[in-house]
Amino acid sequence: MILGSGLQYTVKHSLMFSLTASSGVPDFPEYLGSALVDEVQVGYFDSNIKTAEPKVDWIRKLMKDDPQHLEFYVNRCIENQHFLKATIDSLVKHLNQTKGVHILQQMSGCEWDDETGESRGFHQCGYDGEDFISLDLQMLTWIAPKPQAFITKLRWDADKDVIHGYKYYYMHLYPDWLKKYVQYARSFLQRTGRITQHEIHTVMYSICFYPQEHPVKIKQCLDI
Repeated sequence: MILGSGLQYTVKHSLMFSLTASSGVPDFPEYLGSALVDEVQVGYFDSNIKTAEPKVDWIRKLMKDDPQHLEFYVNRCIENQHFLKATIDSLVKHLNQTKGVHILQQMSGCEWDDETGESRGFHQCGYDGEDFISLDLQMLTWIAPKPQAFITKLRWDADKDVIHGYKYYYMHLYPDWLKKYVQYARSFLQRTGRITQHEIHTVMYSICFYPQEHPVKIKQCLDI
């Protein structure tokens, strides 16, 4: 059974944050981010609007009931914007690239099995359309699939506080939030029975943000 917001009465649920930083792309925000619950966009931020926007009714209600939750997301988005921009600048320098068009995408979050109670976190980055680096949350180390990412791996591996912070987010905090979101959405939608055309549209939007996608594809998705 599918709920009005796209949430499903299924065993597995997911909370994913899709972040994109770019340079040299005309008419495109330098940074944008989406929060997705069960593959449906529930929140959005970009460097032009400079705030987090709830995209479905139940998350609007949740943010209204808990303003600090919204404040957390706004602050995290701003921090990530600065970090990803600095990372692009660093990669362009270390890889001896020209300044042209460059895209850095980060996919992170968690999955939760509401039958077994098990959860799994993930954090991966793509650069210019290819897999670049990912975090092994069991070994607490970064995995570099290509030589170009090795310098980044060494630098990020050295910052153990950040790695342990990610582990806390993806293995503890975000799974707890995902459970809260699923319960909140079910309660809200059962109470209101509401579904909007915008919520259908967000399903189409949400599938567009993956590291392997080309910048042109991202632009096409935004034009849906």
